Amino acid sequence: MRIVLLGPPGAGKGTQAASIVKAFDIPHISTGDIFRKNLKEETPLGLEAKSYMDQGLLVPDEVVVKLVKDRLQEADCKNGFMLDGFPRTVVQATALDEVLRQLESNLDAVLNIEVDQGLLLKRITGRRICKSCGATYHVDFNKPKKEGVCDLCGGELYQRDDDVEETVAKRLDVYNSQTQPLIDYYKGAGMLVNIDGEQEIDQVFEEIEKALKGVSQ
Repeated sequence: MRIVLLGPPGAGKGTQAASIVKAFDIPHISTGDIFRKNLKEETPLGLEAKSYMDQGLLVPDEVVVKLVKDRLQEADCKNGFMLDGFPRTVVQATALDEVLRQLESNLDAVLNIEVDQGLLLKRITGRRICKSCGATYHVDFNKPKKEGVCDLCGGELYQRDDDVEETVAKRLDVYNSQTQPLIDYYKGAGMLVNIDGEQEIDQVFEEIEKALKGVSQ
């Protein structure tokens, strides 16, 4: 099973990703993980990426694609993979198509977890984190027993700067503007599977599992 996973901040993508890789026994591949591994091991591609990052520049698509191609050729990808955070643009998507063609492979599905922007705002802006142990709460969906106090360690709960409504709204606008062309691209290719992310967590995964099993038949 070869999958690309799309979804805006707050859509529960991380939770679903963990369930998908476990159910289908495939690796979860994110560009962040690939960068960290190559930087740590000081591979030629890692050093090339670092040269851009040290200058405060974005790593060019050409380098990112090479890193992804190397990762897809590792042994654990033999039976499939799930890409998360790549591709981000249509240019990267077409480059991925070419990489897969060279590897005599192809994508099975592109999952797009959809959630109304108003609900995403509510989910993210209501999040509270413990300063001491990092436990996560929510003012509506997962309240602590005592307001502002962590159930686990008694630490103070706070709202992250990037969870403030104005910042979240900007993040969502950027995501939507960047990702819509990608959604249109994969829809045109007949690979896009829209998933209702407003359901309960288990129901979202049931929908994903059903869709992927339908693709594999």
